[in-house]
Amino acid sequence: MTEFNNLVSDIKNLDTKKMYQGDFFQTWEKDDSEIAATLKTADALRNLRERNISTKVFDSGLGISIFRDNSTRTRFSFSSACNMLGLEIQDLDESKSQIAHGETVRETATMISFMADVIGIRDDMYIGKGNAYMHEVVDAVKESNEDGILEQRPNLVDLQDDMDHPTQALADLNSIIHKFGGVENLKGKKIVMSWAYSPSYGKPLSVPQAIVGLMTRFGMDVVLAHPKGYEIMPEVEKIAADNAVKSGGTFTKTDDMKAAFDDADVIYCKSWAPFEAMKKRSDLYGEGDFDGIDHLEKELLEQNAQHKDWACTEDMMKLTHEGKALYMHPLPADITGVSAEEGEVDASVFDRYRNDLYVQASFKPYVIAAMIFLSKFKQPAKVLQDLETRGQERKLSED
Repeated sequence: MTEFNNLVSDIKNLDTKKMYQGDFFQTWEKDDSEIAATLKTADALRNLRERNISTKVFDSGLGISIFRDNSTRTRFSFSSACNMLGLEIQDLDESKSQIAHGETVRETATMISFMADVIGIRDDMYIGKGNAYMHEVVDAVKESNEDGILEQRPNLVDLQDDMDHPTQALADLNSIIHKFGGVENLKGKKIVMSWAYSPSYGKPLSVPQAIVGLMTRFGMDVVLAHPKGYEIMPEVEKIAADNAVKSGGTFTKTDDMKAAFDDADVIYCKSWAPFEAMKKRSDLYGEGDFDGIDHLEKELLEQNAQHKDWACTEDMMKLTHEGKALYMHPLPADITGVSAEEGEVDASVFDRYRNDLYVQASFKPYVIAAMIFLSKFKQPAKVLQDLETRGQERKLSED
């Protein structure tokens, strides 16, 4: 009860005006108050649910999901978030829609939005496409709302684009905050965002970019580690560097994995494709050159195979702070000897941190619910307090 009241008090003192009737795109577009409000609202909703208090703020309505890439955790997190707030879920399968017959983005966006309160989109595969597509959807529903076609316009939640993965990064941040006992304890902590070997090709850049683009805002010493040739987008590196200066932290890059792991407090270790390769793939896709894409894939797999030593092993983890750094991954991981012959992480490391990884994932539904919640209520602290005062049980008590 005290924890909930403190959260509500904190939210009341944060400026969330721009979030009301707004959309949640990339984290670097949100100010510090908006980031803090998202995390605290997520915690408040979780607190209510853990106390068996209903968080349903909608009597009806739809949450529309559009996944243009495969997904398990984010897909179910979005569904859980919508359901938690009282919204029904409808997934748009583009292969079964009129989009396959040439229906425009503008028309699709309007047709799916008549009873929709939120649209969640994941579009992360092609550089220059995902975030642009999301903005096109938002522009379409705004215009239809202004023209009187839609009685309300759904707000958009970016479930992963070609540059950022805001729901993942914010869930990860909240997990770290809870692990270290408060956001004030992050300052000076060393977090490593490291590339790791994978036997597959084309993993998006959005996770590593999301991590360095967000964690640098909290005074952490953020290290981006990767072999030469696996660079991320230069504009995101600049965002991270600027954030570090403002927060009093640091942002450094290295191609020495051991140096990166030395005395680290948090290890975030996963594979991604080089920025230049992802850009080339996007160009080939735009040209319809599928033979070229196949050739690029073969090249990148051969390039990956030159760096099999880039893995989160037991020996590497011994280099971290007291040998006990928190290991993080957005899942699914390529686990050596389990899901891959050789992969991103040793099975023994993964098994030791399995529960931590599941806890890490558990923050995402609440973060997404918070994004939706803050877009719908001008006074979010009051609505949260009203939910607590109402005290409607989520499930009937047997007492």
